[in-house]
Amino acid sequence: MIYRNHAFYLILLLWLGLLNTSHAIPLSEHVPGGIVIVSLENNDNKPPEVTYNKRRVLVVSNKKQWQAIVGIPLSTQPGKHRLKIKTSNGQKMSHQFNINQKKYLTQRLKVNKKKVDLNKEDLARHWKEKKRIKAALRHWRDASNIDMNFIAPVNGRKSSSFGLRRFFNDKPRKPHSGMDIAAKTGTPIVAPAPARVVETGDYFFNGKSVFLDHGQGLVTFYGHMNSIKVKTGDTVKRGDVIGTVGATGRATGPHLHWGISLNNARVNPALFLSEEK
Repeated sequence: MIYRNHAFYLILLLWLGLLNTSHAIPLSEHVPGGIVIVSLENNDNKPPEVTYNKRRVLVVSNKKQWQAIVGIPLSTQPGKHRLKIKTSNGQKMSHQFNINQKKYLTQRLKVNKKKVDLNKEDLARHWKEKKRIKAALRHWRDASNIDMNFIAPVNGRKSSSFGLRRFFNDKPRKPHSGMDIAAKTGTPIVAPAPARVVETGDYFFNGKSVFLDHGQGLVTFYGHMNSIKVKTGDTVKRGDVIGTVGATGRATGPHLHWGISLNNARVNPALFLSEEK
């Protein structure tokens, strides 16, 4: 009878997925700003160390196989690229993959001239803040259980697509590195998955912002917020409120700028959302 009960609970746990070591993974898109998912030929119990462009790459166990989840920078040129792999016993190997060309749309916006042509004080502030932002986006924390089953941080209309080639007052700027979601000022913003708050601040361009560390180089960013409800070092669960929607920094109206950094590459957040899959 004890054996039968044990077997019953084991089956129940498997059915609920509580004993499944596989992870939800994002969609793969072999383009600049996309994600490449590589199944690794390695049966070792310990994860291999994988690098791309000299940066560590997120590695998870999925269906009893190690998989590398590789972020591709928007500046990447189409063609052949290579991962470097080092197993736990020191064996070295590589894996080649292709990146395809993708043409993103163009967007022209009219914004406050002071947010485009910076004076000396604002420029100095921007460069100082940029160091903090870069450090947050390339943050690495070793972690074995990476939850990539993301929910949308706010409900609203997607007002600006990832990868747009942007012109502010007819002056070219870097491509749009996130997803803009339009919503009313004060609308709650929630964490898409469990994470630690690695940085917060009120920045010249990004306004009030929060950076969440999900582990192994997966960092999510929230900008132009009206208020921040967390502080650096806090741990948040999926669905916890981290702030509210606003229009701080360089913004034409209330919205959330949601960005995702993977091995320090800005990738398309839509690839992490189940409703987009």
